[in-house]
Amino acid sequence: MESEPTGMQLYRPGTKPIKRGLVVPDDFELPPGYVRHFQYKDTGEIVSAVLMFHPDHQPVDANGRPVPKPADGLVPEELAPPGMPIQRLELPEGAESGAPSP
Repeated sequence: MESEPTGMQLYRPGTKPIKRGLVVPDDFELPPGYVRHFQYKDTGEIVSAVLMFHPDHQPVDANGRPVPKPADGLVPEELAPPGMPIQRLELPEGAESGAPSP
């Protein structure tokens, strides 16, 4: 009789694609409303942290008007904190590379 998968057997490679957002440098101090999102490859290797909105934060444009948050929570280039270098997370193609954020 074959047993049901348990524990780590429940996680199949590529089941949670890597979010390909803006890379947050380790030494960059994030202002309120932003968070670093840490991710791991299926092999357990850590990937550079990407920039996301804090779940309780409402982003605003340059004039202070609220703007809708992307469904994936990733911060687009135009709403990145001032002074943060703009670099997208690059990964080789494959099951864990995920889809680019629009």
